[in-house]
Amino acid sequence: MTRAEEWRSALDEAGELDASAAGRLLDAHGSRAARAIEAVGERRVKEYRDFTVVVGHRAEYVVEDGACTCEDSQYNLDPTDPEALCWHALAVEIARRVDAVDHHDMWYSDVRDFL
Repeated sequence: MTRAEEWRSALDEAGELDASAAGRLLDAHGSRAARAIEAVGERRVKEYRDFTVVVGHRAEYVVEDGACTCEDSQYNLDPTDPEALCWHALAVEIARRVDAVDHHDMWYSDVRDFL
């Protein structure tokens, strides 16, 4: 079992982000996991009708099917490695597994018009 499979399995079994799952996440993804855990704890993973968005400190990032619009994802990660995820994509995976997604019954494209 890969390290990513271990943390996913630990989250699925616990149904919450406990110390064991957090440790496995940190082992597999280091500082990216720490940022993702922080974002989930602060309820910064938002799901709209059209996109899932992670609110960062400088911008909001769209995450779709594990792919993210951030520069880290575009320039620093190996696109052929399914375990190489930016912290935004990690936050979405974690939030979904522990039911910590902030759901909004509206279109993100409509929200962007207000910003």
